[in-house]
Amino acid sequence: MNDNNNRNLILFFVLSGAIFFVWWIFVGQPAMKAEQDRAAKLAKVEKHPAPPPAPSGSVPTAAGAPAHMPRAKALAASGPRVKIDTPSVDGSLMLKGARFDDLRLKNYRETTDPKSPEIVLLAPKGTQYPYFVDFGWASGSRQPMPNDQTLWTLKSGSVLSPGKPVTLEWNNGHGLVFTRVISVDDKFLFTVTDKVTNMTKGAATLFPYALVVRDNVPAEQHFWVLHEGFVGWNGTLVDPTYDDFKEDNTPAKAFSGNKGWLGITDKYWMAAVVPPQGENFDAHFAGDAYAGGKAYQADYRLGAHTAAAGATISVTQHLFAGAKVVDVLRHYEDSPGIDNFIMAVDWGWFWYFTQPLFWVLDHFYRFLGNFGLAILLLTVAVKAVTFPIANASAKTMAKMKKVQPEQEKIKERFADDPVKQQQAIMDLYKREKVNPLTGCVPQLLVIPVFFSLYKVFFVTIEMRQAPFYGWIHDLAAPDPTSIINLFGLLPFNPHAILPSFLAFLSIGVWPILMGITQWVQTKLNPAPADPIQARMFGLMPIMFTFMFATFPAGLVIYYTWNNILGVAQQWYIMNRQGVEVHLFKNLIETWKKLTGGASPAKGT
Repeated sequence: MNDNNNRNLILFFVLSGAIFFVWWIFVGQPAMKAEQDRAAKLAKVEKHPAPPPAPSGSVPTAAGAPAHMPRAKALAASGPRVKIDTPSVDGSLMLKGARFDDLRLKNYRETTDPKSPEIVLLAPKGTQYPYFVDFGWASGSRQPMPNDQTLWTLKSGSVLSPGKPVTLEWNNGHGLVFTRVISVDDKFLFTVTDKVTNMTKGAATLFPYALVVRDNVPAEQHFWVLHEGFVGWNGTLVDPTYDDFKEDNTPAKAFSGNKGWLGITDKYWMAAVVPPQGENFDAHFAGDAYAGGKAYQADYRLGAHTAAAGATISVTQHLFAGAKVVDVLRHYEDSPGIDNFIMAVDWGWFWYFTQPLFWVLDHFYRFLGNFGLAILLLTVAVKAVTFPIANASAKTMAKMKKVQPEQEKIKERFADDPVKQQQAIMDLYKREKVNPLTGCVPQLLVIPVFFSLYKVFFVTIEMRQAPFYGWIHDLAAPDPTSIINLFGLLPFNPHAILPSFLAFLSIGVWPILMGITQWVQTKLNPAPADPIQARMFGLMPIMFTFMFATFPAGLVIYYTWNNILGVAQQWYIMNRQGVEVHLFKNLIETWKKLTGGASPAKGT
């Protein structure tokens, strides 16, 4: 075939199909299959014993090896605790080490069943996957410092809740008295104010630190499309993954700053420690071999704080432990002023699309009260914004249809000279002011919008377990219906039982509707004369139907509605341009081919 336009069009669809196919294999199937089990297998880990802190004031590591006890037994065996109870979280604070190691999220459940267990975020030593947070002091001298074996005394308060802080105290017996006041808001932010009173005759130099530790991460935690693992901000995003520490003896990732935060993040949840903003800190991310697995630690150490004889020094730090709700993260950017905390959400490469799309979608949700309806309205908004581009594309299509007879004559005239043929066609386009690339411009928006919407539906907790109407109870999960469960008549979700490489076989109602609407859209124009193009156009809806079977239902609903609007929009534009619309003609011809020539009107 000598027509470069045909070759370019074929190449465009091949590349687009390849991108979506890779996306389907490496993102849709593995990620959505893993999501079925991840809520019940949240990783919670601990760090290993380490020598006493070095004279430099380095951060000590946490101690203790897990015995894999049931959670309740591990909590009971850990000694006295202070209850935590807020509108958003519940759990307890261990007095031994003043450790945050027991926290559940009240408003988030493992499944859509409101009676299912609360999401567990932090867990104590002794469980299979401990996950906890420590604050403390390191010293450059031989003064005893509080550590994970220190039993703090509860001086005031009984239940840690909003407006009701607790005060802990420990005397090291060598002239230093440590006082810790812990408060919590109604969301996910703990404030830790440490004071050290120096009753010795000399100055005491101390280094405040904080660390987040977890031991081993189930394989189900890993998503190709999603960052999970370490995350921090020091003016730029620092986000090594668990796999970056896969090899033993991998050096720690060190960084520093004077504004920021750091921690360990999951898809929807995060535990992060926040140093005083404006104060210099040195931070590390590390992963070490431990008990046949890996121990991960995110920590920072502040600079020297010197207490003169008889004086008291103080430092205030924060712990975020909870759900990465966008509005909550933005609120904490304002108060207490955590720098760029919104970057805790993995917005992806197309963040400049993803963040605005989420902002619009979230505001539509607040107006309509349902994320499914918000998706439909967002689709209309995207169509409205891109209408001028689509209109220009349709004009180009009309012009190209107009010059098509002359183009065919050129091809016949220079059938044996491809170079002259292409030159003559380009002269024709130039004379008639036709730019073939204009017709492909709308398609260039497909990929970034697709990636951005996938990110919004996949990573934002606002979409988690958000219901639509009918059988869609979670817009962030695949359509649970398919031929395998007789489209919902049998009480099981095929995505939960099929291996990931076969997940595409579970095609739900919404992916089928999406495929049908895309097929109808391809019938809006006459079939391409070139048989290769015609075959490609015919296969695209089928391929996309299988691909979208594993995508979040919200994304499938978006594209189904987008196809319907696209048919209406294209019809309108083509009529305005005087281009003949072949939709019904093509549908009738397709029907006749499928039924052996019978008219769809017969028998009615």
